[in-house]
Amino acid sequence: MARKQDRRRAGPEQLRPRAAHAVRWRFEDLPETHFLDDVLAGLSRPQKALAPKYFYDARGSALFEAICRLPEYYPTRAELALTRAHLDDIARFAGRGCELIEFGSGASVKMRLLIRRLQPVHYVAIDISQAALQRAVARLAREFPRLQITAVVGDFSRPIDLPRALGRRVAYFPGSTIGNLLPQEAEGFLHMTRGLVGRGGAMLVGVDCKKDANVLHAAYNDARGVTAAFNRNLLARMNAELGANFDLRRFRHYAFYNASRGRVEMHLVSLLRQRVAIGRHRFDFDAGETIHTENSHKYSVEEFQAFARDAGFTPRKVWRDRRALFALHGLRAA
Repeated sequence: MARKQDRRRAGPEQLRPRAAHAVRWRFEDLPETHFLDDVLAGLSRPQKALAPKYFYDARGSALFEAICRLPEYYPTRAELALTRAHLDDIARFAGRGCELIEFGSGASVKMRLLIRRLQPVHYVAIDISQAALQRAVARLAREFPRLQITAVVGDFSRPIDLPRALGRRVAYFPGSTIGNLLPQEAEGFLHMTRGLVGRGGAMLVGVDCKKDANVLHAAYNDARGVTAAFNRNLLARMNAELGANFDLRRFRHYAFYNASRGRVEMHLVSLLRQRVAIGRHRFDFDAGETIHTENSHKYSVEEFQAFARDAGFTPRKVWRDRRALFALHGLRAA
């Protein structure tokens, strides 16, 4: 990854990747331009915290794809299984020939299934990680050479200016990423998406269900330590891009289920009393003090549908895997 100051000088043409010929690239307000400001603000709070969107540099994106293949990490397999099992019904809900907008494209495994069945007139992929987005859309462009693809590098939690709609818009937000948002943020995101898809539009959103705490503990504390490496990579990214001097050996990955708030929390725990520098800024850590790096909220069907209604959607469909680990919600713009 380029350092922050290099990104500020580079314009869209300099950043344009040599990806598949069919892909049009757009660069919104790049997340790297806010990285330092957000880190300084987050580490200045009484409970130090960093936004999980900053996990996803090139290495972080690769580590997350590895997490999705772990035996303990059920969400990816559960969502893929239910998508395959209910693909016909999902396609009837979404409708053929739509404009398909995906938030957080990732590896795009499920998207391949939807594209084959829906045959969209236009696919818009939005992701905060340029490296992950480039890999995903290059694969899709090779597999679907006639598909119009627009790749947008940007933070989809903020309003994004998309090209004029080429068809009825259907937003797709897989992978339970909406659980990373606080409940009020999730409702705000749904409201923003309602405005994006417009009258007659729809949304498909993956949501992780509430379940046994032991299943959740195993999913976020895998035996191979991949999730721990993913969490600590945020410190490595600050070292590389912001000139910080975090010693990764002095921080431990810690994830637990907070039952009262219905969420898994991920933290980085300082193993001793220490001081960390980021440029001219200094941050003191007590032994046992944590940086809160991620929430992953779990919702019942009823809880999530209440959010959707408040945001201007009408819940129409919900599909669940056989073990009811995961739900895919079909929402219509009210």
